[in-house]
Amino acid sequence: MNHLCVLHILALFVVLCQSTSSSRAMAADGEQYDVVIYGGTSAGIAAAVQVKRMGGSVVVIEPGKRIGGLTTGGLGQTDIGNKAAIGGIAREFYQRVRKHYEQPANWKWQRPEEYRDGGQTKSGAREDTMWTFEPSAALSIMQDLVREYEIPVVYAERLDRIKRSDATSRVQGVTIDGKRIVAIKTEGGRTYRGRVFIDATYEGDLLAGAGVSYTVGRESNEVYGETLNGVQTRHATFHQFVPNVDPYVTAGEPSSGLLPGIDAHGPGEEGSGDRRVQAFCFRMCLTDHPENRIAFIKPDGYDPLVYELLLRNFEAGEKGLPWINSSMPNRKTDTNNRTAFSTDFIAQNYEYPEASYTEREKISQRHRAYQQGLMWTLANHPRVPDHIRREVARWGMCRDEFEREDGWQEQLYVREARRMVGAYVMTQHNCQGREIAVDAIALAAYTMDSHNVQRYVDANGHVRNEGDVEVGGFSPYPISYASLTPKSDQCENLLVPVCVSSSHIAFGSIRMEPVFMVLGQSAATAAMHAIEAHTSVQSINYEALQAKLLADGQVLAWTGPVRTSAASIDPKSLEGIVVDDEAAERTGFNPTSQVIGPFVGVGYRHDDNANKGEQSVRFPVAIQKAGTYELRISYSPNDNRATNVPVTIHAGSESTAVHVNQRKKPEHGAFATVGKFSLPVGNCIIEISNADTDGHVIVDAIQLVVLP
Repeated sequence: MNHLCVLHILALFVVLCQSTSSSRAMAADGEQYDVVIYGGTSAGIAAAVQVKRMGGSVVVIEPGKRIGGLTTGGLGQTDIGNKAAIGGIAREFYQRVRKHYEQPANWKWQRPEEYRDGGQTKSGAREDTMWTFEPSAALSIMQDLVREYEIPVVYAERLDRIKRSDATSRVQGVTIDGKRIVAIKTEGGRTYRGRVFIDATYEGDLLAGAGVSYTVGRESNEVYGETLNGVQTRHATFHQFVPNVDPYVTAGEPSSGLLPGIDAHGPGEEGSGDRRVQAFCFRMCLTDHPENRIAFIKPDGYDPLVYELLLRNFEAGEKGLPWINSSMPNRKTDTNNRTAFSTDFIAQNYEYPEASYTEREKISQRHRAYQQGLMWTLANHPRVPDHIRREVARWGMCRDEFEREDGWQEQLYVREARRMVGAYVMTQHNCQGREIAVDAIALAAYTMDSHNVQRYVDANGHVRNEGDVEVGGFSPYPISYASLTPKSDQCENLLVPVCVSSSHIAFGSIRMEPVFMVLGQSAATAAMHAIEAHTSVQSINYEALQAKLLADGQVLAWTGPVRTSAASIDPKSLEGIVVDDEAAERTGFNPTSQVIGPFVGVGYRHDDNANKGEQSVRFPVAIQKAGTYELRISYSPNDNRATNVPVTIHAGSESTAVHVNQRKKPEHGAFATVGKFSLPVGNCIIEISNADTDGHVIVDAIQLVVLP
């Protein structure tokens, strides 16, 4: 029997198992469960396991045909930030991954000793976990859990999202009695009654259908007093175009129109809120094994203009491969976005969170066609550099991973959709340790990570990406139980472990699959406590919940080394005349950082210790009153800084040059005194450059304090 026949038989067996499980659940139409879980994601399955372990009845309603969400849908490179923060059922899952690969039969395309994963396989020398895996391995483990705990799973049943005729925001598929959900109904007409409901979907359809408050897109920084939310052109230095990439259909001719995907109205005011959503993609599972590889194809409707920016970026100097090709077992990968033009289909998903099922499917299909065209272009187009074309061409989709014959998965990487606005909102302040949740039910540990949101034309007439923020440097931090619950006046028996109540930028840190599994288990535990106490999910005894979570192996407090984010100084709090680097005229000094503080505003810039003599920053200053001023500049000291940073004061017809040692600790907090200067009324310029410097040059802000 050949390999393909075996695969077809296995696929038929999986379908039959799913159908049997589905039939058992559907036969109980109208039966009341303790917990009804909408969404068979990793969080949904973890929640179902916990309900069963606590003796409750449960049903999982999965809108698609595959459980596990992104964990079984291509995201095999586990992102968490600190794996010691993961416990409970989530850690059990990764222990099962390791046991799976300890079986010789599960190494078909590669010997175990040949696998190299970049050091991600084990958490530590004494641990028995494994954090990289094939989608099929993750699916097998999820299905094992479903069988072991006899969890009824209903496949391909979607919540009826037709709007009710009354004035509420509820849908026909959600029946409410007072402030409690009584039942949910699917498009297929099946009704599932429950005491507590869990929305474990990436989209938050149940919470929205129940009339619970939520948001989509980015809040402005003003909403929660953050610095990393909203429009972020300044932080968008990663996954960015090289300089001078032309945005027009005919290069140099604005009248020819913008290339596809560029927003003529972008980017918006820095820090302002909008309804834009960070980019989605498919986390491709690729292989270079000839027997298992499906070559990249040119999709129907291929439009070369869609990929023109990719080619121009190469021609402008981009030399790197536009993907992160993380190694998985059996000569496979988890392939993710990298560089300015890659697998992220930027600005093509804004409507997805609120879209109908039909429209979501169209959006998903457009993403797949885009990536198919991207991979074909990278592997075949003569304008792609030879070394990149050769490398990409040796890879292809896997024959043995997903149900589709072309090797592509159905699960779109929905990085962010709706976010509940619940009893407590997690924010940047939680991530960076300025605010500590007192009712911890999980730890998050990843960098605040938002992918790009839009493309626009900058003041120089070149294309840029906007929205990428990657700020870390903090220890694992607690997630509040109240961020899983709606406001008490909206719904008393709903828990939301995926679309948690958080700001956009905080969600960028929380939104990791192992964290979702932890939150799913915690939500299920809380649900069972609410049922046993005959109370609302908002009113359960936290101490009892905490005790149960700890008994079940959850990690609720960080006891390792503590790292705190560098402190930021509000320029409005400083005396005298203060000009931040954001208001300065720059040549170079593009990289930004927030690693060492204190710093002024949202961070500082540096020259990357490169292109000496070619980078400078000019701070404009308006002197209203002539006099003697003390000039200070802010920088974060370090041993790799330059000792001879040129600072030039241009005032009137005179220019005065001095040098600053940026290895020396500043005398005034973040600021070091440069000197005292007599300045006339009028405009002057404070210029900092990297000419002939002997290390990294830091540029942050300048301060002028008038002397008596």
